[in-house]
Amino acid sequence: MTQTIAPRVRTLVLLLLATAGLLLTTAGPASAHAALTGSDPQQGVVVDKAPDQVSLTFSEQVALSNDSLRVLDPKGKAVQQGKPFEVGGTTYGVKVHSGLPDGTYTVTYQVVSADSHPVSGAFTFSVGAPSVTSVSVSGETAGGGVVGWLYGFGRYLSYAGFIVLVGGGAFVLACWQRGAGVRPMQRFVVGGWLTLTSATLLLLLLRGSYTGSGKVADIFDLDLLGNVLQTKAGAALVSRLLLLAAAALFISVLFGAYDKREAEEKRDLTFGLAIGGTVVAAGLAASWAMAEHASVGLQAGIAMPVDVLHLLAVATWLGGLSALLVALYRSQTPIESAAVGRFSQVAFGSVVALVATGVYQSWRQLGSWSAFTGTRYGQLLLVKIGLVAVLVGIAYISRRWTAQLADTVVRQGKRAPQKERVAANASGSAKSAKEAGGAESGAAKKDGGRKQTGGAKKAGSAQGDGSKRAAQLARQQAAMDTARQKRTRDADPHRFGLRRSVLAEAGVAVVLLAVTTVLTQTEPGRTEEEAKAATSAASSSSSSSSAQAGSGAVTLDMSFDTGGTDGKGVVTVDVDPARVGGNEMHVYVQRPNGRAFDIPEVKVALTLEAKKIGPLAITPDHITTGHWSASNVQIPMAGDWKIAVTVRTSDIDQTTVSKNAQIG
Repeated sequence: MTQTIAPRVRTLVLLLLATAGLLLTTAGPASAHAALTGSDPQQGVVVDKAPDQVSLTFSEQVALSNDSLRVLDPKGKAVQQGKPFEVGGTTYGVKVHSGLPDGTYTVTYQVVSADSHPVSGAFTFSVGAPSVTSVSVSGETAGGGVVGWLYGFGRYLSYAGFIVLVGGGAFVLACWQRGAGVRPMQRFVVGGWLTLTSATLLLLLLRGSYTGSGKVADIFDLDLLGNVLQTKAGAALVSRLLLLAAAALFISVLFGAYDKREAEEKRDLTFGLAIGGTVVAAGLAASWAMAEHASVGLQAGIAMPVDVLHLLAVATWLGGLSALLVALYRSQTPIESAAVGRFSQVAFGSVVALVATGVYQSWRQLGSWSAFTGTRYGQLLLVKIGLVAVLVGIAYISRRWTAQLADTVVRQGKRAPQKERVAANASGSAKSAKEAGGAESGAAKKDGGRKQTGGAKKAGSAQGDGSKRAAQLARQQAAMDTARQKRTRDADPHRFGLRRSVLAEAGVAVVLLAVTTVLTQTEPGRTEEEAKAATSAASSSSSSSSAQAGSGAVTLDMSFDTGGTDGKGVVTVDVDPARVGGNEMHVYVQRPNGRAFDIPEVKVALTLEAKKIGPLAITPDHITTGHWSASNVQIPMAGDWKIAVTVRTSDIDQTTVSKNAQIG
């Protein structure tokens, strides 16, 4: 039976790791907590006079570098001067050369949000009149590429190492103290420490390139590393390394002196290890809370300790679960049902804490029910909630197997006295036989004493060979006893059922960890909706101002959803001067959070239904990220024209949205 289990375990583990890797590789660049909520000049506008500076407003404070804000002319030449600066609050600006000529200018930004994630994007504005630009910024995405993938993988490893280290240590100390002397359990916890330490060092090296150029060559740039150490994220990673040094001391005591102590000394040492381990574990969890989503936004003073408690609950549950899996599959020392029962109680408390803290975090990060389905963060959170529900369901099955295993142990304990009496009788009979044999041996010794003296050397040699043979037989017998015990243990249907349910729990936990890692790199739903509302308000204000100025231009905003992956967004159509004859048309495509992005195809059709004219097909040219333009668009007569825009987000996903506008 065990021979068939091992291949299944390996296959399942490989499938789960592949699933986790797929989730990480398809996660894409990190969406950040900060979002662009406004700019001056605004995106897509045409101004009569060249501005002295360009300013951008974000949803929260961000960190700037010398190249965070750039302004490029139609030929791609930088026209900003000096370093970016803080205008006030969450608004940042950069000076531009005076007397900019007419044309379309591209503004690019790459900053770091307060929760440590890189933010990048671009938009355009025009001076005098729009023009063709050679600038292409579609490939400039912060947190992408090889460095972004490595950074995401490092984050996954750091979470996994933290869970194994903290959960495994808690399992040994609180549930199965005999496990301190079990070699597979020692390797398991030490492996968690090594994984977390290695991942932290990797993140520290990658951080500068991850938030900057994204180049692999910059990973070992010492100047970048020095700059990272001065940031909040860098300080958090260094603090984590220092705490890992204290964790190494905890591990050495737990798997060294602790197992060799007597019962009374072990009791005192258990209390000390529990206090010290809790402090170190809380400090490690705080190294995430102090630099990520919990540290900024609404109720940060409450959110950070809640986040620490959430991480500790996750580690205690999932890490202890993994330790139980090691004990059931790898340990030669059978784990007692009482230890499994204690872990069941600890896991139940962890799940209660996990649910309570998770509800608060969901409310804080989403803010509305619509954000569950309308934002990527909410959709990932729904997946996480579903996985937790599945995990709790499997855990309930494990608790039932644990109860049945405990009942079996109790019944075996009741039968033990009878076996002991039988063994005692057998032992007494053996003792009598031994005494009788001893008497006969004594008589033989008296009768043949002289012969025995003569053959002493031969007898000694035979005795030496016999002792070696006895030792060999003893080793073989011990191996046979161990194998027999293992077969007996594996043949227990209750223990076998527990092993399968715990293995299934661990499999779901691997996928849950991958989803959580992606979730921590995704822009919270509350921020995404606030940015969307701010962008819509700015667009409405811009349209109103244009109408009041009597420019005659028409601006239409239309939401679309092609139904595919990344298929939601807003398309904006500008027709200037919206009169009979030649017109300039600009089409802008944005994500729901206001960020410009490219799609494979955009087509426009004009129809004057009252006169049965059209549809007049227009295929605009791609200018820059999220911007298409068509010049000399001929509108033959005035009227209420229907402007239909077809957007295609993939080979098979497309939709058409339309609005009417008075032209002429």
